Amino acid sequence: MPIESGSCASARQAKQKRKSHSLSIRRTNSSEQERAGLQRDMLEGQDSKLPSSVRNTLLELFGQIEREFENLYIENLELRREIDTLNERLAGEGQTIDGAELSKGQLKTKASHSTSQLSQKLKTTYKASTSKIVSSFKTTTSRAICQLVKEYVGHRDGIWDVSVAKTQPVVLGTASADHTALLWSIETGKCLVKYVGHVGSVNSIKFHPTEQVALTASGDQTAHIWRYIVQLPTPQPTADCNQVTGEDEVEFSDKDEPDGDGDGSSDCPTVRAPLTSLKSHQGVVIAADWLVGGKQAVTASWDRTANLYDVETSELVHSLTGHDQELTHCCTHPTQRLVVTSSRDTTFRLWDFRDPSIHSVNVFQGHTDTVTSAVFTVGDNVVSGSDDRTVKVWDLKNMRSPIATIRTDSAVNRINVCVGQRIIALPHDNRQVRLFDMSGVRLARLPRSNRQGHRRMVCCSAWCEDHPICNLFTCGFDRQAIGWNINIPALLQEK
Repeated sequence: MPIESGSCASARQAKQKRKSHSLSIRRTNSSEQERAGLQRDMLEGQDSKLPSSVRNTLLELFGQIEREFENLYIENLELRREIDTLNERLAGEGQTIDGAELSKGQLKTKASHSTSQLSQKLKTTYKASTSKIVSSFKTTTSRAICQLVKEYVGHRDGIWDVSVAKTQPVVLGTASADHTALLWSIETGKCLVKYVGHVGSVNSIKFHPTEQVALTASGDQTAHIWRYIVQLPTPQPTADCNQVTGEDEVEFSDKDEPDGDGDGSSDCPTVRAPLTSLKSHQGVVIAADWLVGGKQAVTASWDRTANLYDVETSELVHSLTGHDQELTHCCTHPTQRLVVTSSRDTTFRLWDFRDPSIHSVNVFQGHTDTVTSAVFTVGDNVVSGSDDRTVKVWDLKNMRSPIATIRTDSAVNRINVCVGQRIIALPHDNRQVRLFDMSGVRLARLPRSNRQGHRRMVCCSAWCEDHPICNLFTCGFDRQAIGWNINIPALLQEK
């Protein structure tokens, strides 16, 4: 009868162990449904304030963690048995194992290496499982606090800018690459007025602080001031837009985009001519805004200048020069005669018109790529966003370095600050919209799935703090604007 060699016996023993391990795993998997059912029954019998969907999600996640640790525990037992077997062979057979020399020191090294691998695997599994739990909570919380209320569909091309009227009735304004600006009823989503006076892309829209007058900037090298008269329709019950199916991060193609006249913008009243046309630029006018009081307006252009106009006479008061490349945005202070302009030259500039005889300028070089926007907040802060994927908060009293820096994973477009609560809304190239506080702490991300949210680049955001239904609006290249209800107290409490 042939004698079995040591190596063959060792191989057979290892095979039996693997078979035993496989059987134990199968037994574990076969009892999972029974155990999950028992756990659900126990959970249902307990008093809890958590919604059933959240409780079920928690149960599934903890079940996954338990299975991972169970498998690791079985592997750990096998490793211990292997170490014990090797120790016995060392004691009984000397230093020879499967024809190889293995000293006690080498054995300790092998055992230590196996233990180290096990420890690392435990850490990795724990981190992965914990991440699943945390991300699950974040998704649920974000959707509960940030809810999509209304979609405003009617433009035939991407929407560059969105703004909210400062006078009654409060309406929403959008500026689009389809050469039009539209005014909307916030409650019903119905188009109220269409402005068609421009012959180029409408890049910006801002409302007069006290009158029913709008200021639009265009690619036709002009800015127009035009009057509108609106009558709000009776609000109708709206469908719940918050029931979401499917997973986040779903990719879209152009065929998924809404049709150009989805809400009948073609049959709303049309304004065809401006009250005043501002015509001193030699390039695209990318943005415009009203100075405090509404008697003057400032425009920013690709001709590298910003112009200050007298609204009543349409005369150019000052030409603000100094930027080395095209301007991307301009913004005025809500209570003081201050203007900030941003540019592709990686800088933004602060212009001071409080003293008529002095027009001081300060240059700030805090970014490494195009500064897409810079905006004032109430008080002494400026917030700037850039294509370098950062947003920086500055103190006007000490602009040498930012007091907070927010780093993101995508270029940042036109930002907007909720004045009362000091919350920054960041629209991104990657279709995300994120909310941060002024100290740089992330508060939330607006939901984005296969049924809600923007489908292409988000260009701009605008807060409307006093509106009872929608207090944040966003617009993008998917030709639609979206109204969101942000539960600000809950948002700040989560922080």
